[in-house]
Amino acid sequence: MKLKTDNLEHKYADVPLRVKTWVYIILVFVLAISHPLAMKIFISYIGFQVFLEFLRMFQIKINLIIASLGIGIAQFLLLFFLNFENYFLYALGISLLVIVLFLIRNSSLKQLSGIVLGLVIALFVFPHLVFLREGVLGVKALVFLVVVTELNDVFQYVMGKSFGKRKIMPKISPNKTWAGVVGGVFLTLILSAILGYFLLPSPLVVNIVLGLILGISGFFGDIFMSLLKRRTNVKDTGQLLPGHGGLLDRMDSLIFNLPIFFWVFTVWLKTNL
Repeated sequence: MKLKTDNLEHKYADVPLRVKTWVYIILVFVLAISHPLAMKIFISYIGFQVFLEFLRMFQIKINLIIASLGIGIAQFLLLFFLNFENYFLYALGISLLVIVLFLIRNSSLKQLSGIVLGLVIALFVFPHLVFLREGVLGVKALVFLVVVTELNDVFQYVMGKSFGKRKIMPKISPNKTWAGVVGGVFLTLILSAILGYFLLPSPLVVNIVLGLILGISGFFGDIFMSLLKRRTNVKDTGQLLPGHGGLLDRMDSLIFNLPIFFWVFTVWLKTNL
């Protein structure tokens, strides 16, 4: 009996630290969405941190802080001075310039792939948070997406810890189980239906479909980052968030969810409102 209790305590040993870090994450997020300028600064910091973590993962031999800071500053300037359409055009120009600079340095194909992925996620994926906030629904759509995505992670984690036995992809993500994913997505459907009722103008069936899409695509975002970590032989993308790892370890589910939700829901709004 004591052995069983010890095993249970060991299984959930990291939960208190994770919860404590979550409190800080929520406080920072609330401050970030409180004002458009704060949101742009927040996303620019994310761009800096994401590119930094990719450079470390793929072992790029340059001054990592300076290179990442350059991306973060450039991103802030683009977000501050440009509208939605022009942002992506100039971000593409900056990305091509950075890639050319690394080509001149004779970076390996593996390093170039890491640089390209880092640029795409930093400059093209996470800025959708800004565009959501500045969209028709503003903070409501942003809160819906982030809460559903992150709680989907929590649901899958808790369900996997509690009931998980059969692994889905043991060589890529050994902690992912069928019980965790299926149970987590089911709970996400319920959360999406409830939260969507208060935050979105869409009907119940649309909110349920959104929950299904976000639950599944969030899972694949997690798997995608797990695959990259396996290929680069790192356990975590960083140590920024105690109990979670790096920023990408915590926000990996948003990699696919952000653009999918933004474009799918934007199209739905235009055709139904």
